[in-house]
Amino acid sequence: MPDALVILIILAVLFDFLNGIHDSSNIVATMIASRAFEPRLALGATAVAHFVAPFLFGVAVAKTIGHEIVAAQAITMQVIIAALLSAIAWNLITWFFGIPSSSSHALIGGILGAVAVSAGLSVVKLDGLVKVFSALFASPVVGLVGGFLFARLVFALAANASPRINWFFKRAQLVTALALAFSHGTNDAQKTMGIITLGLVVTGSLSSFAVPLWVVAISAGAIALGTALGGWRLIRTLGGRFYKLKPVDGFNAQATSTIIILAASLFGGPVSTTHVVSTAIMGVGAAERLNKVRWGAAGEILIAWLITIPATALAAAGIYWLLV
Repeated sequence: MPDALVILIILAVLFDFLNGIHDSSNIVATMIASRAFEPRLALGATAVAHFVAPFLFGVAVAKTIGHEIVAAQAITMQVIIAALLSAIAWNLITWFFGIPSSSSHALIGGILGAVAVSAGLSVVKLDGLVKVFSALFASPVVGLVGGFLFARLVFALAANASPRINWFFKRAQLVTALALAFSHGTNDAQKTMGIITLGLVVTGSLSSFAVPLWVVAISAGAIALGTALGGWRLIRTLGGRFYKLKPVDGFNAQATSTIIILAASLFGGPVSTTHVVSTAIMGVGAAERLNKVRWGAAGEILIAWLITIPATALAAAGIYWLLV
């Protein structure tokens, strides 16, 4: 195996591991903040779901990341490594400051920045880019609206229920959290699968883009391990900065996010779990009353959402220039 490919695989696994740490907050923040489950139980259960999910739901997102964004002849090992280094650096910076940001945005921004320097923008596949950007930018809006509507529906159905229904919403979060973990593991682990498989194709280790089982296994294992360790800075952000979450809020946000992310995964659309969950939480809070949500905290996430792709594209362009 060429040395460059070994380096690429190590970086891709590191990116996947950090993705697990970074995005574990999305899965467990609501169930921890609403005191539905103990933190370690929540993280352990979702880590198992993250490991299993990539084996069950196909590789549509991996194919999108791997060969639908830029022309195959423009992809080199230096491009992939520059994109990964840029995305890893962005994940570490946003994790350190406790800012929920998108690993998906970071990786795609890195690919675009490195390719722009190496081969020019003419090699970007517009159809694939539209597909990716549609999923990335539409999903938070769908999360906000979906969270609002789903919460209103649940409130209407539970209007005449006794206070014991809070016990149901507490325990039901284990089901919705596991479902959300399955959807997240399906979508996000596939991004790493796509990058590693792309490296195998570029080096001639594979004749065509087909994800090997061992790539699925190490990608699933890395994101599961990262999830088990947990990103506590981001858990605190998502779990409490928007508003004080109740069990029903956690249930509604998780159920809404699961539906959106799993649907996107099945259609091959890479989405940001961070932004879907964040906006779903805001939509759920707004369904009760608009002033319940601390919209100032939401503004920080919006800024991260807008600058991630430009920032990682610029960083990857600089890294690529240094590599060559």
